[in-house]
Amino acid sequence: MNTPIDKLPDISMDINALYREEVYSDRRMGVLRVLLPVKADGSADTARATVFSGEAQLMTSIGALPISFDIPAATFKEAMAAYGTASRAALERTMQELQELRRQAASSLVIPPSGSSLGGMGGLGGLGGGGKIQMP
Repeated sequence: MNTPIDKLPDISMDINALYREEVYSDRRMGVLRVLLPVKADGSADTARATVFSGEAQLMTSIGALPISFDIPAATFKEAMAAYGTASRAALERTMQELQELRRQAASSLVIPPSGSSLGGMGGLGGLGGGGKIQMP
């Protein structure tokens, strides 16, 4: 007998793509995450590049919206220097996406299915159109 648990995908970690994470914050503006590549035994993997990512929050009418973004840098110092530019670009992208979602929501039209009688006698699916009884 199949259960919902049986239908889950295989959940496992890729042993060849492990990172150790360090988190830095100025407790004011945001967070800088440094992902250091490691081997399966936990030792440093110098064959792969360190990954830098940032986090910020955008305040909205429904609360804080977390925003994560990659920071193109080779060193910690470069990542710190690039944090502002990368966060501004991520915030601008997020604002554009929110504007697009608002535009789509405002322009969406609800078109009743063919033959329905919305607003006619009987409300949804009432006496008009689409029924099996036809009046001569």
